[in-house]
Amino acid sequence: MALTLIFTIFLSTTKAENNKLFREYIGAEFTNVKFSDVPINPDLQFDFILSFAIDYTNSASSPTPTNGKFNVFWDTKNLSPTKVSSIKSKHPNVRVGLSLGGDSIFNNPAYFQPKSINSWVSNAVSSLTHIIEHFKLDGIDIDYEHFKGDPEMFAECIGQLISILKRKGLVKYASIAPFDDQDVQNHYQTLWKKYGHVIDYVNFQFYAYDNSTTIPKFIDYFEQQMENYKGGKILTSFISDGSKGLAPTKGFFSACEMLKKRQQLFGIFVWCADESKNLGFRYEKQGQNLLASL
Repeated sequence: MALTLIFTIFLSTTKAENNKLFREYIGAEFTNVKFSDVPINPDLQFDFILSFAIDYTNSASSPTPTNGKFNVFWDTKNLSPTKVSSIKSKHPNVRVGLSLGGDSIFNNPAYFQPKSINSWVSNAVSSLTHIIEHFKLDGIDIDYEHFKGDPEMFAECIGQLISILKRKGLVKYASIAPFDDQDVQNHYQTLWKKYGHVIDYVNFQFYAYDNSTTIPKFIDYFEQQMENYKGGKILTSFISDGSKGLAPTKGFFSACEMLKKRQQLFGIFVWCADESKNLGFRYEKQGQNLLASL
């Protein structure tokens, strides 16, 4: 009886912790934002996601793909290995991960463009191991948005990469960041069907929908993605300036409250700290307060 009670308490505690996840992309726009600028609620699991590591050369004039050999493209001056260690030491509830890909590199599309599955995975494991160990990172996020490899190749490359990094103990968690585009969804859903068991969170970019999104429509979109990524922890999301999707000023948090009542609010993420800095992180505070009340 006692063991049953302890197990029940453990399950309910784990569920509460899992639902109190707040994530923020940071570093892509070089606005001098620092980890320490961002408000962090101690009652949540808080993830910073460094944006981005890309398998391209760092030549601004003519960036070229490197077949899985990743380079760092975030603001390393303000988001250095020392700063990573400092924010994690100051806030034990903080994890720091990195995101792969992103939309563009020096205003050109950043393509997923492997030469072969084996060569890409080998190069990616090697280069990312160095970056993860150097920055003392905890997790990985996949945010490729343009593709020159088919969905099956994407699924194998990314699925094998995550599996190897987890097996080696280099990352504790992994997430994917799809949005509602047919080609994007084809690639990520193929990945999910084969490797969903190694993916912890789905950072679905709900802010990629247009800015006419209403609360009922947002809920519809959320339910669609629950079907597309069955069994996944789908996180809600907003963009800092509210220019797309369901803005914080137009009902985003009301929609989150509705999902919360259904026990479907697994967490919230934001694009991005770089833009929120000038807004005083007002919506980050509001979102974290909502999650802390779960």
